Amino acid sequence: MGEGISFNSKKLFVMDGHIHVMSRQLLQNLNIGDRYPDGTVDLPRIIEGGINACFFSVYTPEPYYPGRHEVKNTFRIVEVALQQIEKNNAKIELALNASDIVRISKKGKVAAFLDLEGGFDLDGDLNILRALYRLGLRSAQLTAHNDSNSFIDACYGKRLWGGINAHGRELIAEMNRLGMMINVAHASDEAILQSVEASSDPVIYSHGGFRGIVDNKRCISDHAAKALAAKGGVIGLQFGSGFNDPNYSKWIKLSNPVEKPPLIPISKDATIEEVDKMAATELPFVPATEIPEEYKMDVAQLARVIDYGVNLVGEDHVAFGCDFDGGIPLARQMK
Repeated sequence: MGEGISFNSKKLFVMDGHIHVMSRQLLQNLNIGDRYPDGTVDLPRIIEGGINACFFSVYTPEPYYPGRHEVKNTFRIVEVALQQIEKNNAKIELALNASDIVRISKKGKVAAFLDLEGGFDLDGDLNILRALYRLGLRSAQLTAHNDSNSFIDACYGKRLWGGINAHGRELIAEMNRLGMMINVAHASDEAILQSVEASSDPVIYSHGGFRGIVDNKRCISDHAAKALAAKGGVIGLQFGSGFNDPNYSKWIKLSNPVEKPPLIPISKDATIEEVDKMAATELPFVPATEIPEEYKMDVAQLARVIDYGVNLVGEDHVAFGCDFDGGIPLARQMK
C-alpha cells in the first residue's frame, strides 16, 4: 500500500469491495496464486497487503454486448473464478454469506465473494440470474457496465427509462428474495435512487468516488449517497486518481478535450473469439500513459476523500472498493 500505510495489523479486518482479477485468468490462462511481473493484484499481493476478504469482479465489458456474447462470457468467467479459488484453496475460499467470512478467516484464508460487473444478460433474464446464484454469485451490478440496458440507465449511457423500469424492479425483488447484493456502481443518479427505494435490503455502490470531490457522472452524488446510506447501504471508494483528485481530472480534460472512442473496437459481427483476442491486448487493465508529476494524486488526497465520505454519510457507510487492475492511476505512494 502507501508509505506508512499497512493493512497487516492483527487488529484490523480488511475487506476490499472490488478487485479485477479473473479477466487475466480467463484470457491469458494465468494462475491467481502466482506473483505477476505486471499489473497491481494477484493472490500473493492480496495476502501481503493484509486483505482478509474481497469481492472478485466477474467482469463482462462492453465489447461483448453488440454480438450478444455477454451471457456466455459471464458463465465462462464465473467458472474460471471457481476453478482459480479451488486451485488455490489452501489460501483462499469462496464465501456465500456473511458467516462464511468469519469461518474462512479463522482458517487463515482469504474469503472471496463473486460480484458481477457488466451485463450478465442485457435483457435481465431472471432464470439466468438464478443459475448464476446457484453457481455462487452473491452480488451483481445492474447496468451493462457503462451502458444502459433493457431495465436500467447507466451513468454514461442513454437515458432510456428515467432510472429503472418495471422489469428492473422485478429483478431487484428477485435479488432480494435470493439474498443477492444489489450493486448500483455505474448507474445513473435516478437509477441509484430508484434502486435504493425499490430494494427491501441495503444497496451497495461497490467502487467509485464522490461527485462533491470530482464532478464526474461515474461518481455518486451527495443526494444519492445519503439516500443509499439511510437504508443501510455502503459506498466503496475506488483508489484511482480519476474519481478522487480534481487536479488529476483537470489534467485529463486538458489532455483529452475530445472524447475518444473505446480502446477496444466494438463490432456486432465479431465472434467471441475475436473479442477475446482484442480484449487480451488491453490486459492488465493499468494506465498506459505516464502522468506528469504535478498531476499525480497523493495519498493525503485519498484520505481527504475518505473524510469527506465519513462526514457526509457516517463511518459505517464508507468502505474500500479499490478497483486494482481496473485501469486506475494509483496515488504516487501506492503500489
